[in-house]
Amino acid sequence: MQELIVMVVKALVDEPEKVIVRRVEGERSIIFEVRVASSDLGKVIGKQGRIANSLRTIVKAAGTKQHKSIWVDINSISESSQEEMNGEHSS
Repeated sequence: MQELIVMVVKALVDEPEKVIVRRVEGERSIIFEVRVASSDLGKVIGKQGRIANSLRTIVKAAGTKQHKSIWVDINSISESSQEEMNGEHSS
């Protein structure tokens, strides 16, 4: 599922090398933290959040087999955050 998110987000942005997706799994939920360059944030969220909501819908549908709540958190990445997360689930 993480690969699906990476593929979709990278197709939307101008700086795909800065896309970072991190999976945080809890007992009853899975959170995918999506970080993109600040200049690409609007492209991933879309007008009135339509693209972000569509991405969340796809991920929730793909995750129904796991019987967990699935969330997608989308934010821009600062330079310091990128250094901390560099290489961590970025594809």
